[in-house]
Amino acid sequence: MENRFYGDYDCEHLPGKRPENDHRSPFQIDRDRVLFSSAFRQLQSKTQVFQSGEYDFYRTRLTHTIEVARIARSIVEFLNLRSDRLRPDFRLDPDLVEAVGLAHDLGHPPFGHIGERKLNELMRAEGGFEGNAQTLRILTRLIYSRPERPSGMKPTRAFLDGILKYKSLHRECTGTCAEGRPRFPENHFLYDDQEELRDFILGGMEPGKVPPEELGRVRSIECAIMDWADDTAYSLHDIVDGIQARFITPDSLRAWSDRQTDLTSYQLQTLDELVEEIRGGGYEPRTSLWIGQFIQACDLEPADSPLAAVSNRHRFRLVVDPCVREVCDLHKRIAIDLIFKSAPLQQIEFKGGRLLRQLFEAYGKHHLEEGPSRLHILPEPVCRWIAVEKDPAVRRRLLCDHLASLTDGQAIRAYKRLFEPEFGALMDLY
Repeated sequence: MENRFYGDYDCEHLPGKRPENDHRSPFQIDRDRVLFSSAFRQLQSKTQVFQSGEYDFYRTRLTHTIEVARIARSIVEFLNLRSDRLRPDFRLDPDLVEAVGLAHDLGHPPFGHIGERKLNELMRAEGGFEGNAQTLRILTRLIYSRPERPSGMKPTRAFLDGILKYKSLHRECTGTCAEGRPRFPENHFLYDDQEELRDFILGGMEPGKVPPEELGRVRSIECAIMDWADDTAYSLHDIVDGIQARFITPDSLRAWSDRQTDLTSYQLQTLDELVEEIRGGGYEPRTSLWIGQFIQACDLEPADSPLAAVSNRHRFRLVVDPCVREVCDLHKRIAIDLIFKSAPLQQIEFKGGRLLRQLFEAYGKHHLEEGPSRLHILPEPVCRWIAVEKDPAVRRRLLCDHLASLTDGQAIRAYKRLFEPEFGALMDLY
């Protein structure tokens, strides 16, 4: 049956070659190209909460991504069945939302959020580093690159719009400190050279209608669904991993609860239930039930979007039951305070940030600076791409791309090869 929810505007893709005479829809092609890429496979060895390889039962960035994609697709299936704003011939596309879920974390570097913060610090003067912006860069510039040059797939507008949670450029988020120095953003921005991509994604919107700092609220319904699916997976599954790793126990939860002064009565009740489930060993079945409730808490409402006139994707916004949002917020706070702020994870963050800085400085000295004693220490084809570029900022960005693409294990081995005398293997490319 024809689906009138999407039109030519949504299916338009970036200029370039796409599969022809294909039985798949444009959104299925986007999904499959992400799924079959090395960038997607590398997520299996990138940190989600605990460093990759630390335990064998917790989630990696890949398993988290698969869960987000599945939850997002389930939300679409639920809305298509239950929402009175949708019909069989006017429905959300589950393949598109699944593609967005599979791609949403492609830009995350090794070592989780500390890797993102450290690369942003190192790239501050050249436009920063941001995970969502890097995802856009991977999809449009780096994925499926050929040895002779970086390239990229040619995604549809709807797919790119779905992954783009933030739409302000780095320069639009840069201010001035009281001392007169530039104040660079910590996150939630695009790279300045992605302005043309933003123009393509927002094609049809009247120029200047929305101030740059407010562009983040111009989100498609697929982007909103992906974001809630991400929150669902993060707030529920990270708690399960924290319990299994003994970061969260009934005693630590009780002590944490006693320090809080602003929990709602519903959150306190939920906390009591979680404590009892941990004691009884039923926390994982409880989480599975909550996933269903998070999915079924969703509904659609009309949206006042500047793109509503050109795409149905911007005519609706996602609404979530307030009580379920309270549960989500509670779990996030527990994860932040009892897992992410714990000494073991802070130590891993310190080590990961230090490692990335030293790799960046070593590679930069020999591949970004001029001098007679430079060594060839970067793998091909990154070394070749940097060598042919004349713009120092572009060269530095390519180096950043390489470090961001590494898995935790690849980054650790590269560090050992450069800085530990007893470590070395001629055949190990990383």
